[in-house]
Amino acid sequence: MQKLIEGIRQFQSSYVPSHQALMKELSKGQSPRVLFIGCSDSRVSPEIITQSEIGDLFIIRNAGNIVPPFEASNGGEGATIEYAIEALDIQQVIVCGHSQCGAMKGLLQLGELEEKMPLVYEWLRLAEATRKLVNDNYGHLDKKEMIDALVAENVLTQIENLRTYPVIRSKLYRGDLSIHAWVYKIETGEVLTYDSEHHAFCPPNGVKTSKNAFQEPYVAPQSHLPGVTRLPREQCERIYRGSVGVS
Repeated sequence: MQKLIEGIRQFQSSYVPSHQALMKELSKGQSPRVLFIGCSDSRVSPEIITQSEIGDLFIIRNAGNIVPPFEASNGGEGATIEYAIEALDIQQVIVCGHSQCGAMKGLLQLGELEEKMPLVYEWLRLAEATRKLVNDNYGHLDKKEMIDALVAENVLTQIENLRTYPVIRSKLYRGDLSIHAWVYKIETGEVLTYDSEHHAFCPPNGVKTSKNAFQEPYVAPQSHLPGVTRLPREQCERIYRGSVGVS
């Protein structure tokens, strides 16, 4: 706790005085351009990973970066999504999973959680489609590779759940919304983005991978930066520059 208090003091004595214009602007209201849906894992910090400024990201975090389908949404996730898209007019959504995800490890042993952690069990059941897809199609992988596959496929599953929201479908139909799938690799600080053409994740600097999302990269055009055609260039660079070479 003492470390947090010292951090508050440093924020107030250093950051605030040097960002007076930004603080004044934010006091009038918020206008984030990106909804970031990520995991609650303490090792995943959206602002640090993307080197974003205060006010850039509107964030939802929970165990496993799960988006309950519209019909099953009775908590904060659905309301926050609706508010972000309708009230804040956000036009960019990122769903970000990460390596070594405890929720995905739990998904592999879902039956064991029912008695020990019943609330976690009920929550992870929302990712049952991910579990079955990986069990049925990635059975040849070892445990670590299986978790990697769960992380990646779960991001795509949650994007499908996201599409069940009326406000999302309406904006997508009009072309007013873009959804991006990311995977953050804790061990290297690398961020991979989804390339639907190859069903693979690749770094946002334009280096794609082969069909296996985590092996054998090859060079592709530099234009693979998602969102670059919709966001102001300065904001796009600020959001994505932290995705390359983060240590």
